[in-house]
Amino acid sequence: MGREWTGPLEKLDDYRYRIPQSYKDEMRAPGVIYADARLIQNVVKDFALEQVANVATMPGIQKASMAMPDIHWGYGFPIGGVAAFDSEEGVISPGGVGFDISCGVRLVRTDLDRKTIEQELHPLVDTLFKNVPSGVGSRGKLRLSRAELKDVLSVGARWGVENGYGWEEDLDALEEGGSFGLADPELVSQKALARGMPQLGTLGAGNHFVEIQYVEEIRNPKAAKTMGIDREGQVCVMVHTGSRGYGHQVATDYIRLHEQAVRKYGIELPDRQLAAAPVQSQEGQDYHHAMYTGANFAFANRQIITHWMRESFEAVLGEPAEDLGMRIVYDVSHNMAKLEEHQLDGGRREVFVHRKGATRAFPPGHAEVPSQYSDIGQPVLIPGSMGTHSFVLVGTEGAMEQTFGSTCHGAGRIMSRKAAARKWRANQVQQDLARQGIYAHSASWKGLVEEAPGAYKDVENVVEVCQGAGISDIVVKLTPMGVVKG
Repeated sequence: MGREWTGPLEKLDDYRYRIPQSYKDEMRAPGVIYADARLIQNVVKDFALEQVANVATMPGIQKASMAMPDIHWGYGFPIGGVAAFDSEEGVISPGGVGFDISCGVRLVRTDLDRKTIEQELHPLVDTLFKNVPSGVGSRGKLRLSRAELKDVLSVGARWGVENGYGWEEDLDALEEGGSFGLADPELVSQKALARGMPQLGTLGAGNHFVEIQYVEEIRNPKAAKTMGIDREGQVCVMVHTGSRGYGHQVATDYIRLHEQAVRKYGIELPDRQLAAAPVQSQEGQDYHHAMYTGANFAFANRQIITHWMRESFEAVLGEPAEDLGMRIVYDVSHNMAKLEEHQLDGGRREVFVHRKGATRAFPPGHAEVPSQYSDIGQPVLIPGSMGTHSFVLVGTEGAMEQTFGSTCHGAGRIMSRKAAARKWRANQVQQDLARQGIYAHSASWKGLVEEAPGAYKDVENVVEVCQGAGISDIVVKLTPMGVVKG
C-alpha cells in the first residue's frame, strides 16, 4: 500500500512509538503512533508513517501528530490520524477529515436472543438488503427537492425524526444530538446538492454495512447495563455508513479551494494533499460550516437506515420495534474536525481536533457526553471486518490527557482493495463466512472480496492496544451473525 518506513522510530512503551521532531526540519511537533510490537510490523510497511510526519509540519499543530493503532495510508492525513490545531493560529484541512465526512457507526440494542434470530436470520438479512439500498452509486427510496435536502443539511437526524423516520428519544443517543447547528447549506455547490438528493437513506459500498450481531462477552457489566446490554447472546444491530456522494463532493470542492488557499496565505506543506486554510480565514470558516452539512447528512442517513432496519425486523418477526426493544445505544462519527476545549500548556484552550478514521472518546462527567452515560463515559463503537468481532468501548481520562479525547475507529486495512481482489474469490469469502455461521448478502461480488476479513488487522489486537494505552476501555465484544454489504 506504500513504501516502507526507513526513518527513525523510538519505542516509548508497550503501546506507543514516536517519530522525533528532528526527523524533518519542518516538523513543528513529534509524531506519536499507538501500536504494540505486533501491529507496528505492518505499520512500518506503509507510507502512513511518512504522512504522520508530514502532518506534524502544519501550522498551529498542538502536542503531536498522532495515529491510532488502526493507522494506514490515506489521502494527505493517514487514516487513523489525529491532529489538533490552534483555533487562532492554526489551520483546518479537508484531508484531515476525509472524503466521507462524518462516516460513523450506530449501534442499536434489542431485547432479542441469539437463538431466536438464528431461526429467522436469512429472511431478516434478505429483508434488510431489500429495504436499505446499497452498492456503488445506490439511489435511495426518498426523492427530495433541493429545499428539502437543505433542511436535512441544516438539522441532521432531527429531520428524520420529524418526518416519521424514528423516535424522539433517538436523538438523545446521538453525538451532538445528531445535528450540528453551525451547518450552512448555502456554502456547498450545486453539484454536491445534486449528488445528495437521491442518496439519503442509502448504505453505499466499500466497508459500509448493516450487521446483525450478538453479545459474545461482557467485560464491563456496569457500563454495558447502562447501555441496555445485560446478557450474553443478546442481539444488537450495527450500522456503518456516512455522507455518501454528498460528503465526497463537499470534500472535493473544498480541497480544490484550499489548494488555492495554500498559495494565497503562503502555507508551506510537504504534500499538496494536506491542503489547508487558516482557521480564521474565509476559506477555513466556509469549509468548517460546509463540513457540518456533511455531518448532518450522515446523521440523517443513519437515522433513516435505522428506521428501515426497524421496519425489517417488524416485518419478519411480526412485532413492533418498540416491543423488540430496538433502542439506539449511540451514534458516533469518525471523520470530523471539531472545535473543542482541551488542557494545553497549563490552561484550557480551543483547538480544531481533526479525527480521520478516529473516534471521539470523552470520559465520564464530560459536558458533551449524553447524560445517560455521564457515569461511564462516552460509548465508542468499533466495527470489525465482516467476519470478525466488533467492540463497544468507553472513553477515558487517559484519552483526554493523551489524544485530545480520541481512540481508534475500526480494525484498519493491511491490504489494499486491489490486492484483496487478487487474493480471494467471492464464493470463497462467502463460504468462509458461512462456515462461521455468518450469512452475508452483498450488492456485488466485488464488494464482498474487497472487504474480506483477511484484508484487515486483528481488531481485537487494535482495541487491546487502546485499552493498554489507557485511551479507551473495552465494554462488550460482539460477534456477527448476518451482514448486508454494499
